[in-house]
Amino acid sequence: MLLEPALSNASEQPGDSLVIQSNATTLHRTVRPVGVYMMRGLALHEGRLLTLDAVRGYLVAIAPDSDSTTILNSKHTEQFLDGSGLAIAGDTLWFTRENRVYRCPLTDLSGDTLTPDEFATLPYPADGVAVYGSAVYVTCQKAGAILIYDAETQREITRFAAPGVGIENLTFRGEELWLCDRLERTVYCMDRATGELRFSLLTPFDSPSGLAFYPDPATGDEVLYVVYSFEEAYIRDDPNNPELPYELTFRDRTFLHPLYFRYDPQQHYTLSNGFLVEMIYAEEISPLDAVQLNSLEWRIALPAETARQRLRQVEPIGIPFTEELQDGQRVAVFKFDQLRPHESHIFGWKALLEVRGIKYQFTYDDVEKIPPLSLEFQSRYLVDDDDLAMDTPAIRAAARESIGTETNLLRKILKIRNYVYDRLSYSIKPHIDTPDVALERGTGSCGEYVGILLALARLNGIACRTVGRYKCPPYADRQRYPLEPEFNHVWIEFYIPGFGWLPMESNVDDVVDGGPYPTRFFMGLPWFHAEMAKGISFENIKTPTSDVDVSIGDLAINHVRFTILEELPPL
Repeated sequence: MLLEPALSNASEQPGDSLVIQSNATTLHRTVRPVGVYMMRGLALHEGRLLTLDAVRGYLVAIAPDSDSTTILNSKHTEQFLDGSGLAIAGDTLWFTRENRVYRCPLTDLSGDTLTPDEFATLPYPADGVAVYGSAVYVTCQKAGAILIYDAETQREITRFAAPGVGIENLTFRGEELWLCDRLERTVYCMDRATGELRFSLLTPFDSPSGLAFYPDPATGDEVLYVVYSFEEAYIRDDPNNPELPYELTFRDRTFLHPLYFRYDPQQHYTLSNGFLVEMIYAEEISPLDAVQLNSLEWRIALPAETARQRLRQVEPIGIPFTEELQDGQRVAVFKFDQLRPHESHIFGWKALLEVRGIKYQFTYDDVEKIPPLSLEFQSRYLVDDDDLAMDTPAIRAAARESIGTETNLLRKILKIRNYVYDRLSYSIKPHIDTPDVALERGTGSCGEYVGILLALARLNGIACRTVGRYKCPPYADRQRYPLEPEFNHVWIEFYIPGFGWLPMESNVDDVVDGGPYPTRFFMGLPWFHAEMAKGISFENIKTPTSDVDVSIGDLAINHVRFTILEELPPL
């Protein structure tokens, strides 16, 4: 997929492909408006950002440099309650509410009466709205489309397929149509005239519900601001209930945050906001039973260097380690001459990571003429090397059923993913069963999702491998505070011959019973994944005589901690 040099912030170096990126040069602050609860839609008017508060019905103007908030429709809030989309075209305000699209002159907002003109009525809820000349673009999740109307005749002209499966809001930038999808946590850049997807990128926070390009008068940057609105659970202090003084409840969270990106079509991916994260992985020797081990070597994989992750530095915790390479990946080796019964140690590593969101941009046509998989990769990545039950009738039948007659690699792996999602629901288990057992049961942990995905993909000729191992708790605004994940996590990578490995989440996108399933983490990873142990064991122990008859879980307690230090500057 090639891009025309249409963006003002596109730059080209000799010998390189065209790179399209945000032209913000400095970090911009998070904007937290005062007194709003659930912002929907975002528009630019006279140097200010305008948004709707769906809970209060406020149309507010926001100053990004100060959080100053002004209600523009103080006499007419009822007309905007539960509003979803917002646009400004000239002196006309456009908004959506329920299944209707409305418009009214901005000057009428200060009057004593306001009667918005009903522009269009949809059979389903109208989500977002944006105006380009005489064309009015309306997103509708239920229709799975972007509907385009003529502003004069109020008739539908045409429609484009929606790029995602969630509720979408939209805006324009020149000839580009930009959309954000709440469920996909993705922003899409599309051609305004054809609806062709140019590229997409992941947002650093969940539930994006509006976007607009803002020319910052202080820096000269054009900042892409995205609105985020969601509910979060928290523990509330209830002084009126002495028996149960604390209760679980929910509160609204809504704010604007700049979205930075860099799209490289030659490398087929887009990078988005990144963070500097400190990660600690340590083991505390605390055996369940008395055990003595001689000449013990304890191996723990180190974070990997990838397109979205950079290992700035790593240092030992407790005791020093040496390093070795395993399949090109760095592994820390801790050595104990003798580990006596009830002997105590804490050891591990502390790493400083730069992590970003990544979204790969491959089309079905891109993989139609790929070279065949090499014999080496066939022997390594098409075999049952981890109790995948690939020789059982149930898994072989599932492998055939999952793809039908499909031959395209991308379509095959996506159909396999959706097949597994249709038949499995997520649940935590104390141990991992083989794919045939998990598929028959109909529930599984992330490891069991991975096992089934590996088995079905490999039986269909797609090289794939397990990747993990942890996710930073995804609270990008909770910086310099220790965060501890409750579980480990694994996902897979599949291989496109002629290009390389692409990520695919195991179970995280299985969020809608029966689909349609989001593809946010199909060929994409958010910033909070810590990549290590690609196709190798994350952690293992051994002695020269291989007489280890105790598991790591019976021998030690692991401690995992993340600290988000700061947001990285734009690329």
